[in-house]
Amino acid sequence: MSRATLGWIVLGWVGFALLPWYGFDRTAVPTLTDYIVGGSALVHGLNGAWWLLPILVPLLMSLRPALLPSRADNSTWLIASGFLGLALIVIEGFTIGLNGWTLDVLKALTGGNGPSQAGMGYGAALTSTAFLIILCHGLAARGWCRGDAFVTSSIGVVIALIIVFVFFPVATILASAFADNDGNFAPLTFLTKFMDKSIWGLDCLSSDLRCGVAWNTLFLGLLVGVGTTALGLAFALIATRTAFRYKKLLRVMSVLPIITPPFVIGLALILIFGRSGALSSVLWEWFGIPRSRWIYGLPGVFIAQLLAFTPIAFLVLIGVVQGISPTLEEASQTLRAKSWTTFVTVTLPLMRPGLANAFLLGFVESLADFGNPLVLGGNYEVLSTKIFFAVVGAQQDQGRAAVLSIILLAFTLGAFWLQHAWLGKKVYTTVTGKGDSGVPLPLPRRVALASYFTAIPWALFTVAVYTIILVGAFVRSMGRDYTPTLEHFLTAFRIERTDRGLYFSGSAWDSFFATVKVAALSAPLTAAIGLLTAYLLTRQRFSGQRSFEFGTLLSFAIPGTVVGVSYILAFNVPPIEITGTGFVLVMCFVFRNMPVGVRSGIATLSQIDKSLDEASLTLGARSATTMRRVVLPLLRPAIVASLVYSFVRAMTAVSAVIFLVTAEYNMATTYIVGRVEAGEFGLAIAYSTVLIIVMLLAILAIQLAVGERRLGRRTLSTSASPVAAQAIP
Repeated sequence: MSRATLGWIVLGWVGFALLPWYGFDRTAVPTLTDYIVGGSALVHGLNGAWWLLPILVPLLMSLRPALLPSRADNSTWLIASGFLGLALIVIEGFTIGLNGWTLDVLKALTGGNGPSQAGMGYGAALTSTAFLIILCHGLAARGWCRGDAFVTSSIGVVIALIIVFVFFPVATILASAFADNDGNFAPLTFLTKFMDKSIWGLDCLSSDLRCGVAWNTLFLGLLVGVGTTALGLAFALIATRTAFRYKKLLRVMSVLPIITPPFVIGLALILIFGRSGALSSVLWEWFGIPRSRWIYGLPGVFIAQLLAFTPIAFLVLIGVVQGISPTLEEASQTLRAKSWTTFVTVTLPLMRPGLANAFLLGFVESLADFGNPLVLGGNYEVLSTKIFFAVVGAQQDQGRAAVLSIILLAFTLGAFWLQHAWLGKKVYTTVTGKGDSGVPLPLPRRVALASYFTAIPWALFTVAVYTIILVGAFVRSMGRDYTPTLEHFLTAFRIERTDRGLYFSGSAWDSFFATVKVAALSAPLTAAIGLLTAYLLTRQRFSGQRSFEFGTLLSFAIPGTVVGVSYILAFNVPPIEITGTGFVLVMCFVFRNMPVGVRSGIATLSQIDKSLDEASLTLGARSATTMRRVVLPLLRPAIVASLVYSFVRAMTAVSAVIFLVTAEYNMATTYIVGRVEAGEFGLAIAYSTVLIIVMLLAILAIQLAVGERRLGRRTLSTSASPVAAQAIP
């Protein structure tokens, strides 16, 4: 019996006997007795809530190993206690609701509606967690995961969190795909909606009619996946393998689009390329080229998504490129291979994990994107917008939205399978425990030139887009009245001095403070859970591992609109009743953005030799110590990528939270959407400009706090010119 196991047994009793088992009435102020003892499951059980008293049985069972620590069957008692405790809590939570029994068979057996209960509170959460950890410690004692309690507990906690905050809400809404309007099981209805011609039609191949929305989405996803990977690789190669003088500025420009609030990139593209846009006006007045609406449709959505999602590919690939050992490239050149041959046969294959993960993230992000197709889609329909209008449009067809979501999941599963097939079982380890102070080889001249001609024009285009955004914040009306003004900033962020001190009277302050608070809470949780999951997937072997890995991508693949609606359906009633709170926003962001931390961590860990972990364990360190002292320092690029992405997406996400915000927790993005709908583009752009500045400061703080990964390698001299640095004698 370890001290950790004993501690969790004590916490299980604390949650049952001392802490409030149910949530509080939000309209009343909880008293001290509500927090301690008075609202506990033990008190409720003795006062009539008889269904809570059976939980005492597994709690008492867990005491036997504590009282008799030397018995050989203690692991069995721990497993039985943990499993029985979790089963009882789940059963009583899902069979008793606010209005009594949730199952008709129980109403028939008891002859009435039965007892009622509210959503679970702190006590239920703590006791459930304690039972889960006790179960995992019992499995470790039986030899699971080489008897490592940290590993088994980590796997158990991550699986439980994914089940509660991913599978449960998603299953709640997807189940409606197989039900009719009355909620009855109707598979024929599913088939009818699934085979609809508007989804799978191919009329565009033989006529002027449009293709089905599924083919549109798939084609766009493939284009964006390839485009973002190519651009991200070009930026990563310039940042790590060249002596380009302005590489830091280029690095900033490559990441800038990720910190842009929704709709703003789309608005900027319209202000540049629209019928009344700046470039369209110049082409018409100077060259007589007619104005057109080409930006509305596939080209506009494609450009906007490239701008939005290239930073994700760059953040994933830069750590992979940095991790490639120069020793392997030097060995190739020692064998008389030319620089181009070395790059194609050694360097590029070692980038496969990063390329595969960057493509997968770009593809999945494109499928799930909602804001850009809504603004720029025109007649080019995609699944995410069709799902949104199926939920909130005039038809309000939840079943159709669920069917379209299943199609999106199928596309994601296909991309996930192709990624694994392409990577295969090859080894991509390049970071080992051996000393390696070699200089990264300069890029072949053709690769360097291709990177420059790809990345620099794209960076200049990004500058143009953000110049339009910046100008739009300081003029009265972009495109009509260019009179300079600070009116938009004052309306949103006015601060007045009163007798009681400073008063934040601007209309945007409430949403700004709520957004920063939620983002600051969700970012470290997202990074921690994502990187822990990546560690378990790459360093451990357990049954169901492939399904577990796909489960981490599930919430990422489904559009945010569906995630938001599913959270309302799942968490608006007992046993987990958290809608209307800040907690539901934090959890939504954590499990919506976690896949980036997982994929980035997997790409980086694929390069780190397992012998480093094994050496630490051989010297007597525990898995938790090895993770903290050995693995985490080498994961710094992935940590930065996960923290930056999760913080920024929490600040800029709109589709998932548009259904979850309340008056108390009104996010910045919903405020911006409201201003766009009201035609107040200047106010929306001004608020977005402030958010961009805040996120830039946050990214710099994250970079400084995490630091750079040190691999003991020298770098190219920055004195050489960019092109001269590519020449190899």
